[in-house]
Amino acid sequence: MQKITPFLWFDKQAEEAVEFYVSVFKDAKIHDVSRYDDATAKAAGMPAGTAMTVSFELHGQEFIALNGGPIYKFNEAVSFVVTCKDQDEIDYYWDKLSADPEAEQCGWLKDKYGLSWQVIPEDLPELISTPEAAAAMMSMKKIDVNKLRELAK
Repeated sequence: MQKITPFLWFDKQAEEAVEFYVSVFKDAKIHDVSRYDDATAKAAGMPAGTAMTVSFELHGQEFIALNGGPIYKFNEAVSFVVTCKDQDEIDYYWDKLSADPEAEQCGWLKDKYGLSWQVIPEDLPELISTPEAAAAMMSMKKIDVNKLRELAK
């Protein structure tokens, strides 16, 4: 069992979000879904039978999603990094996850649930080793690996 597990607070779309994430990440699975019963549903203001928590795994990383109501929202203070081997993989995750063009910057995006992700190449530190490449990356939304490779020379 891993020592630290990210716990994600959703309003009422935890199960939907987890099903979406599991469809995006090839090495992913849902472990368990606990549901609100009559007593806990009343206390939480949720319909009985609604998923309370959903435990799941993406590429070996365990997560728990909670339907906790509209009290808390995701923001950019926390994001998940998806390290990609090449431009094709960056394009794949970007196309699947990005849902808010206004939130895109430097490889960062926001998905349809408001969760922030960084979709970056595994060799990003080397790719931005020159001031020109670093400046170019800062002006990009989705990372363009070929452009950064040209500038890093």
